[in-house]
Parts: sequence; C-alpha cells; structure tokens
Amino acid sequence: MKPRRPKVSAGILLYRWMGPELEVLIAHPGGPFFVTKDDGHWTIPKGEPDPGEDLLQAAEREFFEETGFRPCGPYIDLDSIQQKGGKIVHAWAAEGDLPEGHIHQCNTFSMEWPIESGKFESFPEIDEVCFVPISEARVKLKDRQQPFLDRLLSQVQKR
Repeated sequence: MKPRRPKVSAGILLYRWMGPELEVLIAHPGGPFFVTKDDGHWTIPKGEPDPGEDLLQAAEREFFEETGFRPCGPYIDLDSIQQKGGKIVHAWAAEGDLPEGHIHQCNTFSMEWPIESGKFESFPEIDEVCFVPISEARVKLKDRQQPFLDRLLSQVQKR
C-alpha cells in the first residue's frame, strides 16, 4: 500500500508597523464549530493549492479569497510547519495594510447543519480578519503556526 501524502496549504502573513510595534493579520475560521472558539484557533490566511499550482501563487489566491484583498511583495519566505493533523503549511510574509474602509469578504462553504438535520447552510471560510500585535498573535494563533511569527521577527528590523 502506498503511503498517503500529507495535505499541503500555502498562506501569507501580512504585517505592518504601527509606530514601533509590529502587527500581523490573522484570520478566525468560519462555521459553526468555531463560533465560540478564540485563543489558539486563529490562523494565517491560507489554503490548498490547485493541482500543479505554484505554492506562492496559491498563497496569493487564497489570501484574496479569504480576505478580499490582494497582497503584493516583496515576500519573505517563512518556510513551512507541520500542523497537528499532519498538514504541511508553507508561508510567506509581506508588508502591507488593508485599504481604509476595507470590508472583509470571503468564500463560503456549505455543510449540513445541524448535523444529521438534512438541512444545508452556507458559512464563510473565515468570519473575521484583524491586525494584532505579535504578543496577541502568540495567544490567538494555532500553536503550530507560532514559528512563523519568530521567523518573521528574525527577518524584519524594528523601527
């Protein structure tokens, strides 16, 4: 039997300077399972590449699909991490900000809800995005994505 390959995702960690403080954009997963979950459940905007798609292009596409905003480089390669479920997440960082008045918009997914009800509802993939200081991101992000913050910090200079 052929071993199963781990799933792969690609994402972008958008960052900005607010005076001397570095902030990053994080995303809260949508859907009924995450409504009451906060600390330790946020993520960088990311998603799975299409077959044959370049990972950075997938990261840019997914970022747009989840935030409604197109980031632009130059990019800092933050390498990859492996999440608890085995998924490999590749990430890049880019300096940027959301345009003033930006309204979060996101792709949706459909699922049976409540479970075994026979009714299907549509939910946003991401229900909120926001910039937070690195110290807050350390609390809110999934623990396995924490190395992306350290790698970003090692690559950017404090202002």
